[in-house]
Amino acid sequence: MAKISSHQNFDYILFWVCAILVVLGIIALTSVSVDSSLEIFGIPYYFISHQLIYGLAPGILLAFLLSRLKIEKLYKWAIIFLLISILFLGLVFVPQLGISVGGATRWLKFGPVSFQPSELFKISFFIYLAALLSKDTFSNRLFIFLLIIGAAGIFLVLQPNVGTLGIIFLVASVTYFLSNAPVLHTLLIFLLGFSSVAVLTKIAPYRFNRFLVFLNPEVDPIGIGYQIKQALIAVGSGGITGLGFGMSVQKLGFLPEPMTDAIFAVFAEETGFIGSLILIILFSLFLWRGFYIARMVQDKFQKLLCLSITFWIVLQAFINIGAMIGILPLTGIPLPFMSYGGSAIIAELAGVGILLNISRNI
Repeated sequence: MAKISSHQNFDYILFWVCAILVVLGIIALTSVSVDSSLEIFGIPYYFISHQLIYGLAPGILLAFLLSRLKIEKLYKWAIIFLLISILFLGLVFVPQLGISVGGATRWLKFGPVSFQPSELFKISFFIYLAALLSKDTFSNRLFIFLLIIGAAGIFLVLQPNVGTLGIIFLVASVTYFLSNAPVLHTLLIFLLGFSSVAVLTKIAPYRFNRFLVFLNPEVDPIGIGYQIKQALIAVGSGGITGLGFGMSVQKLGFLPEPMTDAIFAVFAEETGFIGSLILIILFSLFLWRGFYIARMVQDKFQKLLCLSITFWIVLQAFINIGAMIGILPLTGIPLPFMSYGGSAIIAELAGVGILLNISRNI
């Protein structure tokens, strides 16, 4: 990897776009969580306080540190980060450490702190992938790529957390393609990906049922179809200007998962078409600045890392929004910077810190 001299200024447009997204996330989560917090804990702001203390605060600190860290160190330590994250993926299956919620074992608990290792794996894998693909020769790259995806895929399927695996696979495949890898390699990766989808669908037919319900919600009107219909009611109820902050009706027990998967539907209900459009514009600006930084930076490692982080966050955003407005199937993918979950926002802010760091070098 080439040595890069750092400039003083980072990309202020990207910084303010992310800052506004974080603020909107705090506002949306505060609104949607008050009733649940009162019902479960007897206090109105438990969930938003938890998000601020265990998610946003460490995320901002990590973003700051990564924005100042020499990029060469990320390149050098990439394999260490990856191995640690894979170890954590496996530890969720260790009794006393792993936490099962709703039939899924996705969390690790150390004393009072719990986190989701798959979020750590996302960012560490993208760092390692960029380091791997930035090397001059393609010998063994395909094998290493498939080996890591396969190993992580086993852990994620067993959790199960196939939605996260899908995001990682799509982002990694696009990054692999953009690294000027042989076209045959890319075709093989996508062929293996589609084959894996077929196998996973055969093993667990409910995954295919989600697609059927997406095409016709009446197939499962009190299951997945119910969530889609309630999300559409929430989005439609917002009209042009929305019902106002805190005035959502659907969050009051009608819409499943309003703090996580469906937070966009509540946001749309309260802020209307105008608020939803502003949010989509913000993610579009994030995409523009991320791709601009990747185009301008000369170092290949930084270029590929910038592309993967940008594509990861924007892809998650539009998959989540697409599911809530009925143009994509439900996947359980959270909305970046807005959905409840400390691990997710820490990983996302870490990615932002890396992007701002890279933007100093253009």
